[in-house]
Amino acid sequence: MAELRKAAGEALWGMFIADAMSMPVHWYYVVNNIKEDFNGWITGYQAPKSRHPSSIMSLSNSAGSGRTSLSQGSQAPVVGNIILHDKLKFWKRSGECVHYHQGMQPGDNTLNALCGLRAARTLIDGKFSNVSEGGARATVLAEYVRFMTTPGTHKDTYAESFHRSFFADWRESRPVSANMILEFAEERYRQKMNLSYADSQLDTIGCLPMGIPFILLSARSNEGEAVKAAVEVVRLTHPHPNVDKYVALYARALHSVLNGACLKQQCEAALRSSVLDAWDVCRPYMEKAARYPKSSEERLKVYQIATAYLGLACYTKGALSCMFFLAHQYADDFTGGVLANTNCGGENCHRGAALGALLGAAALHQGSALPLHWKHGLATTAKDLQRITREML
Repeated sequence: MAELRKAAGEALWGMFIADAMSMPVHWYYVVNNIKEDFNGWITGYQAPKSRHPSSIMSLSNSAGSGRTSLSQGSQAPVVGNIILHDKLKFWKRSGECVHYHQGMQPGDNTLNALCGLRAARTLIDGKFSNVSEGGARATVLAEYVRFMTTPGTHKDTYAESFHRSFFADWRESRPVSANMILEFAEERYRQKMNLSYADSQLDTIGCLPMGIPFILLSARSNEGEAVKAAVEVVRLTHPHPNVDKYVALYARALHSVLNGACLKQQCEAALRSSVLDAWDVCRPYMEKAARYPKSSEERLKVYQIATAYLGLACYTKGALSCMFFLAHQYADDFTGGVLANTNCGGENCHRGAALGALLGAAALHQGSALPLHWKHGLATTAKDLQRITREML
């Protein structure tokens, strides 16, 4: 039991380390821009540059989901009014390529990871005997609403579509009690599932950071309970017909690794699954990478090409394929895996959060320690993580 608790704790640390490592180069789609902006590949925590080489934040819909402000019509922005209270000015700087995480410091975590932290704290404080119960989801969602709508709770500048969509719908009735928020979210889910079209911006790997604490705190439960806990909370923030199967696939893998299963075998199974069907695509890249030393730039280049082919963007299938590919290649190397993920660019923060949790759990069972200076270097989350990991399970 003590080892399982420690594995869950290291998974949580891994999630935040990988997210913070990638934060300054989040959504860098031309990997050479990483090297140019930081005088080499990322090897430790960095602050983001004020300018992002490929930022399209000014084109994002500040009133709801979507990538263009043209879609907001006459709707008032949720950015600046409901969430991200002092950040709308950065969204309006057309042509300036403002960094999505401008102003943040080395070791800071992104908004999605911070929402995951709030979920973990809320579940720990609530002392739920089973985090798959409705009361756990209700309490977490209430804290999510409080956190997002309260000025000054975080330093991030960008909120991806799922946040904007959620609060565009929430502001119509503005429920505040836990039960009312859960009812609102469940009804919203039912409505979205009955639409003839689905919002593709909700089918993204950014769904996982809030779901991971539910998996970690279900580590002692059977696999089915862990999957149920994660799926049922994630669908309330990401109501899309594809999301359940991706969350379930990841939850099964993380739950297994927490309980001592071989990470490399879990990754192969996930990549071979009908959900991803990516093993045959990945194998040639694995074989080519094996020709080079593990920490070499030549091997990194292979991984950069592979992840670009599998899907660097936020969409869940490609991002999850990249994540399991990297986890397979770095199953016994937490440091190498975190840095490779960062330097592959694209949606590396939330892909990294999922990867870091797997690598962290595996490292514990392998007898490897996560870098202490990376734990201590988490600028705003280290103290909370120390407390949460002491009280887990």
